[in-house]
Amino acid sequence: MIIILKNIKVSELTKGYEDKAEEGVRGYDGTLNIRPAYQREFIYKEKQRNEVINTVRKSFPLNTMYWAVAGEGYELMDGQQRTVSICQYVQGDFAVEIDGSPMFFNNLTSEKQQQIL
Repeated sequence: MIIILKNIKVSELTKGYEDKAEEGVRGYDGTLNIRPAYQREFIYKEKQRNEVINTVRKSFPLNTMYWAVAGEGYELMDGQQRTVSICQYVQGDFAVEIDGSPMFFNNLTSEKQQQIL
């Protein structure tokens, strides 16, 4: 197996994000299968999910996420919980406390949005 390190921006990862429940979860402009059949359902609790967002906001590195080539696209092998957390936040599914107030992604200043993307 060949492993190639590739840096992916959050804006690339979240482009085309769709969660169709039983039909699957996709991102990376539809080419990444975020929840292949062998992956468990999303189980992060609010605190874990928020910590992922705060890690990204502060420009701290996340643990490596592993993707495998699958046909014309990719399957996420490791990192589903972090990936879904990021995509859901950017999509506006939940708010994170920032400077003492709950903030949805679309309510952030352009500067703070770009810090995440």
